[in-house]
Amino acid sequence: MIVVTQLPFVGTLVISFMRWNALDPGDRGFGGLSNYRNAFSDPTLRSAIVTTVVLTATVVLVSLVLGLGLALLLDRRFRGRGIVRTMLITPFLVVPVASALLWKHAIYNASYGLLDGVLTWVWSLFGSGHAPQPDWLSVVPLISVEASLVWQWTPFMMLILLAGLQSRALDVVEAARVDGASSWQVFRYLTFPHLRRYLELAALLGSVYVVQNFDAVFTLTSGGLGTANLPYKVYETFYQGHDYGEASADGVIVVACSLLIATFALRTVSSLFREETL
Repeated sequence: MIVVTQLPFVGTLVISFMRWNALDPGDRGFGGLSNYRNAFSDPTLRSAIVTTVVLTATVVLVSLVLGLGLALLLDRRFRGRGIVRTMLITPFLVVPVASALLWKHAIYNASYGLLDGVLTWVWSLFGSGHAPQPDWLSVVPLISVEASLVWQWTPFMMLILLAGLQSRALDVVEAARVDGASSWQVFRYLTFPHLRRYLELAALLGSVYVVQNFDAVFTLTSGGLGTANLPYKVYETFYQGHDYGEASADGVIVVACSLLIATFALRTVSSLFREETL
């Protein structure tokens, strides 16, 4: 585990303190904290941090709300529930790059995409042949990236919350219904408090993964139009700027942010396990 996980990070940490730009091979050596000073004084990095926060918060919150609704649906018994559950889980099983390509070409494309096709069909119902055909990736680039990630991560939230719903004490719910509690009261005073830890766990784990997302940003917008997040900034600095030292410093910053979120996630998981044991 040390060889596979820790040594590469140590190497990245060492390089982050070096002057190492492939375009200037003669100027290579120890640079101290210069890469970190350059990183934090770089306006593009600050913009990437803001974009990362907005992207992560939006995707996690919307996915949580949709996942909660779907989990409540699947917690009920109805014909075909197994098929519906399988269909709802499927987006999470799609390879991230394939998912981004699907949204880019099959849904967002201005010539043959699903969204503009639906607009054309709706306008045709009213006898108009001049339906708007917006280029979604240019008009609302960040929302387009967020929508593709919400589609991918909603099943993840749904699975965690569904597990929480199925761990409820059903005798308490039945007693509340016998006492005349409405469905909203059962949800407000019994279900939601029980799901609090699961909501926290889903939000933290989702944040750990979404904050590191690179595939959707790179595939859909190539980091343009204000969609460049921290992982894309690392890629841009390394492969386009060829500044290995500053790219490593950016990478260390991303890891530090991820570890901060992961620490809260681990504490939540531990407290959840303690409650289940008790």
